[in-house]
Amino acid sequence: MNMKQLTSLALIAFLASCGGSPEATTPEASGAVIKDGGQSTVVDAESQPNVVGVAVSSPDHTTLVTAVTTAELVDALSNAGPFTVFAPTNAAFDALPAGTVEGLLKTEQRDDLINILEYHVALGVFKPEDLRDGQVQGMVNGGNVTFHVKDGQAMVNDAKIVGTVPAANGLVCVIDKVLLPG
Repeated sequence: MNMKQLTSLALIAFLASCGGSPEATTPEASGAVIKDGGQSTVVDAESQPNVVGVAVSSPDHTTLVTAVTTAELVDALSNAGPFTVFAPTNAAFDALPAGTVEGLLKTEQRDDLINILEYHVALGVFKPEDLRDGQVQGMVNGGNVTFHVKDGQAMVNDAKIVGTVPAANGLVCVIDKVLLPG
């Protein structure tokens, strides 16, 4: 049995166990409101927030949220993941040379902004307590970071991981510096 057949069989089994047909399980049939847009438009006030929702709810990450929105990465980061997002604080962005953030938010710098933001995202969940000193990890932009652990302090490149927040689709690791791809 190939993967397509297996997926179809699983869907049929799921629908049968729910007591419905494909027509009865569509959002339209259930009375749900359909919005135009991607995963980020799904409204769910009951579940744990995803990595974007965690950042949006943090007053210390407004610059990151602005950057992710400008780069049009909200939908991508709202998907199932799992993702580990190394989330620089506003203070970390403020420590960059004057004009850096403003320049990256310009339309003509969008590709550079995306590259930097994707350098802050790893596929999978990487809890600080599970990291090994010298461990190298590939990031979404294709670059690599190196984790360092000394005296119980975990770092990604030269940024300290100062806290973590679990999310529905991964983990947000708050960091004190902006990671810049090499």
